[in-house]
Amino acid sequence: MPAEPARPAGATGAAGEPASATAGPGTRLADLAWPDLTDRGPLVLLPLGSCEQHGPHLPLDTDTAVAAAVAGRACGLLRGELDVLVAPAQPYGASGEHEGFPGTVSLGHDALRLLVTEIGRSMLCWAGRLLVVNGHGGNLVSLADAVTGLRGESRDVAWWPCLPPGSDAHAGRTETSMMLRLRRPAVREERAVAGPTDPVHLLMDRLVTESVRGVSPSGVLGDPSGARASEGERLLDRMAERLAADIRAWRVSGRGRLGSPEQRPAPVPAGAGR
Repeated sequence: MPAEPARPAGATGAAGEPASATAGPGTRLADLAWPDLTDRGPLVLLPLGSCEQHGPHLPLDTDTAVAAAVAGRACGLLRGELDVLVAPAQPYGASGEHEGFPGTVSLGHDALRLLVTEIGRSMLCWAGRLLVVNGHGGNLVSLADAVTGLRGESRDVAWWPCLPPGSDAHAGRTETSMMLRLRRPAVREERAVAGPTDPVHLLMDRLVTESVRGVSPSGVLGDPSGARASEGERLLDRMAERLAADIRAWRVSGRGRLGSPEQRPAPVPAGAGR
């Protein structure tokens, strides 16, 4: 993975993001005080990720970092159009299929379902709408269940998946490119190795019975070779643009998914985790 020219000092905001493309002052929930939210009823974007292994070369918070970046960029694109805030990211999810690797922390599906439900109930006491921006595919079943339940309580909630077009399964070129863009120092490029590159649906039986460790000793499903920060930039921008467009339209499916999927998410090996 060849190095790319560094960006000039001062050209980036939080976590290495371009200041013009991220949630700025006044749009991060954590920066506000309660009087700032009086009589507003904003849309709140909640990035949801995971703390799980991403091969020997990517940091454990990769999914969280991507979800937070996409939410922040979309918020930047919507600035001046809608009252949108980005909440602090939720860094733990349902990652039981990765528990064969140290560093992984999984809430499990029951706890995640309850967590999202209670966050939604509490947040919507003062917010107008809640959108969970999900960065980890293993969260989808519990997330959809929680959002569907909240919508059944007449709360305006939806979820949206970070699905880069043409992405590989896990810790391959796609996620490596995005993390090279977001946090290059955290990417151990010298440790990057290829894992099985078969489509996920061909690996599903083994993932269910053996978990990720049994299928890939490195934890990689894909090949990080050729990853570049410039590719990560394009992927992040495309997701943020699609997210902003879906927010403007605000069409929610029966399972609580915002927008129309460009591609179907890879099946989740539900039997492999908790």
